[in-house]
Amino acid sequence: MKQMQLGSSSLQVSNIALGCMRMNELSIDAAEKVFRTAFEAGVNFFDHADVYGGGDSEDIFARAVGMNDDLREKVILQSKAGIRGNSFDFSKSHILNTVDESLKRLQTDYLDVLLLHRPDALMEPGEVAEAFDSLHASGKVRHFGVSNQHPMQIELLKQHVKQDLITNQLQFGLMHSLMIDQGLNVNMKNDAAVMREGGLLEYSQLNNMTVQAWSPFQYGMMEGVFIGNDKFPEVNKKLSELAGRYQVTESAIAAAWILRHPARIQTIVGTMNPERLAGIAEASEITLTREEWYDLYQSAGNELP
Repeated sequence: MKQMQLGSSSLQVSNIALGCMRMNELSIDAAEKVFRTAFEAGVNFFDHADVYGGGDSEDIFARAVGMNDDLREKVILQSKAGIRGNSFDFSKSHILNTVDESLKRLQTDYLDVLLLHRPDALMEPGEVAEAFDSLHASGKVRHFGVSNQHPMQIELLKQHVKQDLITNQLQFGLMHSLMIDQGLNVNMKNDAAVMREGGLLEYSQLNNMTVQAWSPFQYGMMEGVFIGNDKFPEVNKKLSELAGRYQVTESAIAAAWILRHPARIQTIVGTMNPERLAGIAEASEITLTREEWYDLYQSAGNELP
């Protein structure tokens, strides 16, 4: 498993991470098998959020892995705060309380990374800064980032917080490639040319922030998985062709497409199927050619200008 630097931090992380959103659906034994499969494949980064499974996903993860001091130093734990019922809350009190509850569930004294989970329209940047200062000074959180935020929202936060924002977690994949589309269709009068997110890929590279790709195998706004889906014959035909060429699964090729981008995107994989997870992990060692990358992009229904 290839390692990469996470943003401007000193953290060395696997370029494929395990997203633990659905771990609450598993028994302790099944969750342990998923963890061991990931860990043995070289995955050292595990992505959580306080709202995943209503908190149960963090709890089951810690119990399944048998969290202890030795293991804790071998894994990178990331969690998120900010979603509260049917609203968003970046208040100081909510951020601090959320972290405390996540630490209890994860059976650890600290998070390696805390992300703000989706933008809060009522955010007071000064309150966020106070929360980050408190968490950093106490040792409860070592690094910070955001999720689903555009460049101006990040710039606003950076005017107030002292800590580097090292990651931005965003939906991205072959069938959700808006960040690629607008960069290819510059000065064009078509839908693909619309810059909906402010040049996030370029901004992230300029500011040494790692983009973390969530739901990499979904199409639309988490409408379903496109791999093996009869709605998308062309992209699946190309995935199957390349899977045969590289002797891996179609999912591994779809992940390798993300990893091929020079922004050095970390791919968050959410499968709770150990066999599928092991297959996807092989993407870490695959480097698609330019021709293969562009063929996949066009097979997903995109046109080059």
